[in-house]
Amino acid sequence: MSQSSSAEPKFYGRRKGKTLRNRRLNAFEDVLPEIEIHLPSSSLSPLRGTEGDEGVSVPPTSFFPPSVKEVWMEIGFGDGKHLLHQALNNPDIGFIGCEPFINGIAALCADIKDNNVKNIRIWPDDARLLMSRINGASIGKLFLLNSDPWPKKKHAKRRFVQQETLDEIHRLLKQNALFRMSSDHPVLAAWQLEKAYFHGGFAWQAECAADWLSRPADLPETRYQQKGATQGRPTVFLDFRKV
Repeated sequence: MSQSSSAEPKFYGRRKGKTLRNRRLNAFEDVLPEIEIHLPSSSLSPLRGTEGDEGVSVPPTSFFPPSVKEVWMEIGFGDGKHLLHQALNNPDIGFIGCEPFINGIAALCADIKDNNVKNIRIWPDDARLLMSRINGASIGKLFLLNSDPWPKKKHAKRRFVQQETLDEIHRLLKQNALFRMSSDHPVLAAWQLEKAYFHGGFAWQAECAADWLSRPADLPETRYQQKGATQGRPTVFLDFRKV
């Protein structure tokens, strides 16, 4: 696991759920040590912009073999089904999955083992700790799918999409790179749309309602999206590009 610092942002989500069954536990123990991202010791200092850490960053391609031509990132991959789908369909792309929830990591590790996937790397911690330490203009696509809505007004500050994180996402993305969000929670969807639309660094790609109500062709339907649809909460898909 990554090292901590007094300058780290506060994390509010869960780290662990139910006891892991043998298949996932074994995969977690066997696979994660081989694909976990470890940063150089020189970059394990306080977050970017603090004294003693100015400009410290690493290229995300360094986490993969030379055959990888580009790196995409998913923040909060849940059980990893979307990340696995993308990795299997884009073998020449390196995928960074950021997820602090152990049960989700274990589920993805089991699927990686079963499918012999070679182009996924995992950051098993708060995504912000990694984002601040990798090169700018180095990520080809970034996904933030069905994140925790933190529905209570007093908890809105806990939502991942904030001015600061959008600034960092903008820094990380290559020019014209895709930034995709989704949510089946109307309050969060409106929040994400407003924050990204008025940020100034992203262009919303929707031209009509069908563009944000229809699942993109390259996006598999997850069980979370299926559950939301059956309960009358269709998923909204928000595609932006860096400008």
